[in-house]
Amino acid sequence: MSQLKRIAEEDCDMEMTPMIDVTFLLLIFFICTLKFKTLEGKLSAYLPKDVGVNQSDAEPIEKVEITLRVKREGIKMLPKLDHSTPTEHWDPVTHENKRYVYDASRVIEYAIGPRKTQDLDELQKRLGELIKADIERPATIDARKGIVYADVVRVLDCVMNVDFKEVTFVGSYE
Repeated sequence: MSQLKRIAEEDCDMEMTPMIDVTFLLLIFFICTLKFKTLEGKLSAYLPKDVGVNQSDAEPIEKVEITLRVKREGIKMLPKLDHSTPTEHWDPVTHENKRYVYDASRVIEYAIGPRKTQDLDELQKRLGELIKADIERPATIDARKGIVYADVVRVLDCVMNVDFKEVTFVGSYE
């Protein structure tokens, strides 16, 4: 029993040195593995302003801008039912046409810059004059509110008939 008494009476002290060593090792480990964030907009790059491969300024490309506007809105009408109309335009539930046409009172205004017209032939003639001046000139079609796809396709046909190589479309303003 004397042995057990001696063991029970011994003081148990905890050594702090290994604990401190482990703490410092963990601290060093986390610092070394930390990824520092570099701000992309604030990288220090000292590039010469007056010397480089391409010293010339880029020349702006002059486009032919074609604007389509509804001058006078016509009346929407359903087309007549005939056998020439494709069946995908007909609603199988209501047996009605999903598409419509406008009557002859609808007026579309076409503008190339400040020059305006309501005639597609005159538009095509003016486009032909512009493409002769610069064959690489791109065209931009800007269809405003109220213009339907059929109107845009007619103008696109005019543009393609005079051999424009590049045609872009302006997005909506809404």
